Amino acid sequence: MLPLILGLLLFFAVHLVPTSPSLRAGLVERFGEGAYKVGFAVLSLVGFVLIVYGYHKLQVMPGKNPILWDPPTWTRHIAYLLMVPALIFLVAAFVPSRIRSALKHPMLAAIKTWALAHLLVNGDLGSLVLFGSFLAFAVYDRISVKHRPDKLQPNPPQGALNDVIVVVGGLALFALMLLWGHGALIGVPLVSFAP
Repeated sequence: MLPLILGLLLFFAVHLVPTSPSLRAGLVERFGEGAYKVGFAVLSLVGFVLIVYGYHKLQVMPGKNPILWDPPTWTRHIAYLLMVPALIFLVAAFVPSRIRSALKHPMLAAIKTWALAHLLVNGDLGSLVLFGSFLAFAVYDRISVKHRPDKLQPNPPQGALNDVIVVVGGLALFALMLLWGHGALIGVPLVSFAP
């Protein structure tokens, strides 16, 4: 559990810096914009690696990750349904569209939806810590955005084509994760192709 907690603390500590414009500005002034961005990226990556390593270790070590509740089967169906908009929101974070404009912060919407979906289907302590932390941080970050200068890139008016690209891209990403990606990247296949 320790690597997971350390990774979460490091990852979120780094991501808390932008929520305080004065702290971020002070760091940029002291170290320069380039060094700040490199430091942010490196520390985020270290935190992320610790999170992945710590969570994986909990899943493969018997007795180290107590089961707090046994999710009913129907929660899987809700999780699948939630992951469709989560991945559409994720694509919207990178494609200028009316969807991105409506969400304002599509990446945070994607993280909140992803975390909630995974909390519904995982009843172990490690999952509660991991997904609960991401959900809490995304909620906090979304609230804090209202109190700091808007740093979003301008999103010029877009036509329906970009909305279609976002939706189709999100659905394609969902299909990829459902049929292959979740098993290959996370080690938990969602669909079995065994005869």
